[in-house]
Amino acid sequence: MGKASRRSRQSASGQRAATPAPAPFVSRPFEGRTRETDRVALREILPAATATVRVTGEAVPEGAAGTATIATVLPLAWPGLHRTDGQVLVATQSGSSTGDASRDLAQVLLATLAAEPGSPVTSTPQATAETPRLQDVLDPSAPFEVTVHEGFDFWVEDVADLDEEGRASLERANAVAVPTRPLSGVTSAYWCRIGERTHLRWVLPQDEDRATDALARLHAGHDSGLGEGTRLLGAFRACGLLVPVWDLDPTREAADYEGEAGAWLKRYDQALAATEPLTAEERRARAGLLSRQVTLR
Repeated sequence: MGKASRRSRQSASGQRAATPAPAPFVSRPFEGRTRETDRVALREILPAATATVRVTGEAVPEGAAGTATIATVLPLAWPGLHRTDGQVLVATQSGSSTGDASRDLAQVLLATLAAEPGSPVTSTPQATAETPRLQDVLDPSAPFEVTVHEGFDFWVEDVADLDEEGRASLERANAVAVPTRPLSGVTSAYWCRIGERTHLRWVLPQDEDRATDALARLHAGHDSGLGEGTRLLGAFRACGLLVPVWDLDPTREAADYEGEAGAWLKRYDQALAATEPLTAEERRARAGLLSRQVTLR
């Protein structure tokens, strides 16, 4: 009787829907996407920036808008916002609940598309292995152009429509936005001013191990700087890519470094093309870079 009862419960359990498997870890969640490096920059290093994406795929709610805005952050750390004008905004820096940023962002995007206009998305269910990824809900042929903003006015349709409290809140957010500028002539290199110091953070497109080897070759040869008054501080890893950081001359602006950045890129490409094993000095330089390296998500 007891065994039969257990078999009956097991049979009934087998008829219930199985619990979805957790989302698998993906070290390079945006690999293969247009401008992968700028997608990583939007998620990891830019304070106030946006990019427009084109929404497609069977998972998209019927009648949903054809475009959405991927942003750095939104008010109150909301993951998403469906504005009253119909514009859909998704925050890339609102956190990640799994080991796959692409799947997490797709979950937020779908929830925001389905939300009523004028509604924020304050939380979303945790993504699983069955949750679509961004690769499944965005048009792969659409361009991905990042716009860097001086502040967070893009949060609202019209700043003039805000009440006094809303304007004060927006002004406080704008006051702490780090001044940031993209460098022309190269991809995903961003100058920023933090207090009295200026830095350059550059998202490199190669696998982080290859990029680290090339950077070590340059550093060992005393060729990793961006000109007089600059020095390589180190690098961090983000979404499977390497992001070197330089300390710059605070009296110079972003445009002043475009020539040096172009020259550095040529030296870096040559270091990437090298096939011989790292020398002892280059291995020491690599070890030094790794000892100061951190991983962001």
